[in-house]
Amino acid sequence: MFKVFITLGIVSLLADITYEGARSLSGTFLNYLSAPVIAAGLLAVGELISYMMRFVGGLLTQRTRSPRVFWTYIFIGYAVNFAIPFLALTGNWLIVLMLFFIERSGKGLRTPIRDVLLAEVSEKMGKGKGFGVHELLDQIGAIVGPLSVSIVLASYGDNLDLGFKYSFLLLGLPVVFSLLALSYAKNLYPTPRVVLGSSQEIKIRMFRDLGRPYWIYLTGSFTTFLGFIYWGFISYYLGDLANIGLISVAEVAVLYTIAMASDALVALPLGYLYDRYGLIVLQTMPISTIFIPILLFLSPTRIGVYVAAFLWGLAMSCTETVMKASVADIVLEKNRPIAYGLFNMIYGLAWFTSSTLYSILYQVGSTYYIMITALMFEVFSMMLYTILMMYGKKTGPTIATL
Repeated sequence: MFKVFITLGIVSLLADITYEGARSLSGTFLNYLSAPVIAAGLLAVGELISYMMRFVGGLLTQRTRSPRVFWTYIFIGYAVNFAIPFLALTGNWLIVLMLFFIERSGKGLRTPIRDVLLAEVSEKMGKGKGFGVHELLDQIGAIVGPLSVSIVLASYGDNLDLGFKYSFLLLGLPVVFSLLALSYAKNLYPTPRVVLGSSQEIKIRMFRDLGRPYWIYLTGSFTTFLGFIYWGFISYYLGDLANIGLISVAEVAVLYTIAMASDALVALPLGYLYDRYGLIVLQTMPISTIFIPILLFLSPTRIGVYVAAFLWGLAMSCTETVMKASVADIVLEKNRPIAYGLFNMIYGLAWFTSSTLYSILYQVGSTYYIMITALMFEVFSMMLYTILMMYGKKTGPTIATL
């Protein structure tokens, strides 16, 4: 089992090198292709697709009782990463968007299926520790990918055409190795336990069973995600800052690397703080996010941009740790599947909505209104989280019983 666990971690590490490396340059590449600002906002459609596909992947996992079909789904999810090296073959921003959408759909399909495998093979070491180690491996890939493409871009200097082309081609290599590692995992663990049970019917529980605290939490999370500016849009904006000489194009990938390093560094401390202090740690998300638009748009400086990247990683880490842990504490165990499903859907919907809005505002030159709008969303989310805290933190039973 331990070999399977480590192999799956390596698969995720390699996959993260590919898609995080490409993600770090997504908006900047669109900017280079002279795409309209709205194109950067439309990158969030990919996130929406990804989070919707996670729900689909979860349903497929629940109903699949064939090991062959189960592994086919996960292989398809990882093989879709081959969309990334194809970015090197096009100069059409519409095709670029479609390739990013395809990659995101694969991410959404494979994630819930992979998590089922992780839960099974990490039981002896403890699921919490297992998922923690897996997240660490994920972030190593998320750092290596952007750092690699930044080196390639820097090596080609002003020849951005070749820089982008070879960056995306380079990201195709980890896809090959990830599929080889996945094949090894399949040979080690050909029949997951999840496929051995009887087929389960899909039943959606009454929404009211989730409880009032959950709906307050979900609304607060939706508003904080609306104020959490999507990296694809930030990347496009950083391309404009590079055009005026504030930073270099190669630094855009470096900034994303810093964000991913920040994510990795604060994940365990945030988890510890949540276990120690409970729901109040949710406020970390809007508090860290609220400074990002100020640093980027009020009077951008080189140092300010780097600080914003660090805070973006902090907010992302909060999303993956504190916010997901909160769901388990707020709802009853039997309601967690639908609670997490709704959480993932509003996450993607919020990023799509806000990115489209911010792109339109940026298109008309209203960076001031982007900043004000994001700040308003975060203040409102802090108010909702404060109300949620009135229901108490988890000291025993879930607060859904209140």
